[in-house]
Amino acid sequence: MTVTQEIHDRLTAAFAPSALEVVDDSEKHRGHAGYSEGGESHFNVRIRAESFGGMTRIARHRAVHKALGADLVGRIHALALDIDA
Repeated sequence: MTVTQEIHDRLTAAFAPSALEVVDDSEKHRGHAGYSEGGESHFNVRIRAESFGGMTRIARHRAVHKALGADLVGRIHALALDIDA
């Protein structure tokens, strides 16, 4: 399973989002720190879920990181998050 699919599956399971986009932007970072040949190191995630309502920005980010798990987050060099209810 790809890292992209793992991110998608874990966030879907945790939040049942109304919208979820996981984009592997690794190729844009070729030659930069953290780039891995073959990609799957830099991601942009856009997620919308009712469960984020009433949470602060920091709480939303923490919830996403917790849902992804330390094992998966440890394999990602960069993760840009666009989170809303």
